[in-house]
Amino acid sequence: MPSKIMLIEDDAALRDLLGADLETRGYAVERHPSAEDALAALPTSDADIIVTDVQLKGMRGTELASRVKLARPDVLVVVITAFGSLDNAIAAIRAGAYDFITKPFETEALDIVLKRALEHRALRLEVKRLSRAVAEGGRFEEILGQSRAMQRVFDLLTQVSGSDVGALITGESGTGKELVARALHQRSKRKAGPFVAINCSAVPETLLETQLFGHAKGAFTDAKNERKGLFLQADGGTLFLDEIRHARVAAAQAPARVARAQSAPRRRRSRDAVRRARHRRHPPRSRRGHHRRPLPRRSLLSAERRGDRAAAVA
Repeated sequence: MPSKIMLIEDDAALRDLLGADLETRGYAVERHPSAEDALAALPTSDADIIVTDVQLKGMRGTELASRVKLARPDVLVVVITAFGSLDNAIAAIRAGAYDFITKPFETEALDIVLKRALEHRALRLEVKRLSRAVAEGGRFEEILGQSRAMQRVFDLLTQVSGSDVGALITGESGTGKELVARALHQRSKRKAGPFVAINCSAVPETLLETQLFGHAKGAFTDAKNERKGLFLQADGGTLFLDEIRHARVAAAQAPARVARAQSAPRRRRSRDAVRRARHRRHPPRSRRGHHRRPLPRRSLLSAERRGDRAAAVA
């Protein structure tokens, strides 16, 4: 497909002559008699480069270069100036033009300028494409998935990661709930703090509350030393409570109390973000009294996979 040039020249004879010459060199040429006419066509034009005279009736070429830079930064502008009018050329470059050529000129000289501009434009577009690909590809490098459902999960993670509210992550076993929690932590304002995880199903119910909140020396028979709980260990970072459904009522309600009050039971402020995970939905167990409805109006992430699919809801 030939490169397309938008040619702007108010002299009809010169416009037709230069346009025909460029077409013989393999360019597709879109002709316009004024800068105003060219700007009106610019939003729908597929031109790669604009070639314009500086001295035009109405809007000057320098102002056109400035407007094109704002409206279509992907389109480069080459200005044509009269011999000896270097000040106009410099003004056009400062306004956003890529290059200039002075009259009188051979079409071959303009062809060289255009080829150089096209190479510059192609390089700039490729850099932009690669930068976008790197940003999108490395957005959640620790989580694999390219389906639409996973893209919705990534979009939701991006929205939630900037917030300090607690998050409830739901999904079947093996769908990567801890990976999601770590991804949230790494992209949050607390990423410099610790990430502390506990599997509530692996801790006996009688010890879970002590694990979460710690205890003072002498609090019970075997409490020979003071123990700092996980809420305090995660201070300034993230606490991930995996399999929260296994926690008994007192421990299951604690994250909501801590998140609301931002204070642990031992009277020290705890500024950790609480991430919790389970693979059952709350309402049935809530009605049976196993859990309170936690963190109302806060974030709910679902990473439920069926084969190669995943879903996210908020």
